Amino acid sequence: MSGSDPGKLIYKADNLTTLSLTRWSADWESATRLYEQAANGFRVSKDYENAKSAFEKASKGREMLSSPWDAAKSMESAAAIAKELRNWTEVIDFYRKASELYMQCDRPQYASDSLAKAARAVEDALPNGAIKLYGDACVLLEDDRKEQMALDLYHAVTNIYVKLEKYTDAVAFLLKLGLAADKCNATNSQCKAYLSAVIVYLYAHDLKQAEKCYNDCSQIDAFLRSDQNRFAGKLLSAYREGDVEEIKRVSQSRSITNLDSVIIKLARKLPTGDVAAFKTNAAIGEGEALDENDLT
Repeated sequence: MSGSDPGKLIYKADNLTTLSLTRWSADWESATRLYEQAANGFRVSKDYENAKSAFEKASKGREMLSSPWDAAKSMESAAAIAKELRNWTEVIDFYRKASELYMQCDRPQYASDSLAKAARAVEDALPNGAIKLYGDACVLLEDDRKEQMALDLYHAVTNIYVKLEKYTDAVAFLLKLGLAADKCNATNSQCKAYLSAVIVYLYAHDLKQAEKCYNDCSQIDAFLRSDQNRFAGKLLSAYREGDVEEIKRVSQSRSITNLDSVIIKLARKLPTGDVAAFKTNAAIGEGEALDENDLT
């Protein structure tokens, strides 16, 4: 039927929003319904380019009708189709627009979710873009005092940084995760985040920073009394002793099985370099400390 032809629906809707000598005002209500029908028709027939364009027009129509919630939904539909087309820039732009529209409705959780959807969609193609999206999504949830809902997003950012071999950045987000977990009394998540940070530093072969991180986090009573703290202590002790076999034994134990899979993989590969130097440096440090106390 001609009435259900998506192309003709778009043509009719465009005419309803175009001012002329005979049309002095746009009929956005009728046009928007036609755009939505056309978008669904194009999507069913897998004409994704036209479906995307129709959803964009439907979103604009809902904005003109002062309905930002429905406008956001249409924009998310456009974003999902842009993902099918692998147009990553549009995926980000459309989901960000949807997020802004949700904020107009005072719905920060939905706004954050839109950004997270964008991040997941572009994670492989544009990892740095995904990091920014995840970070912005976390901010929206934290501003709304919904730190519990941001924990998975912090995990996602950490995983990307590890894949990019940006270990210092990974630790920074693990520490942010620990802080967010502390605010919502998620003690187990907090302690796992701090242990993960120590493991990442050790994988990067930076015992000094691993020990500093461990000592700083141990100022927090919840971590100090945790199984994760004891595990980290054993691992660091093995490094200071330069005991490769003990490092392997500890890092293969069941104590790490509840961590993120990315962190488990790092732990299973420890040690990553020559740990004998750590034992030598530790001995030198102890010798210097003794000399400072020698009053003879």
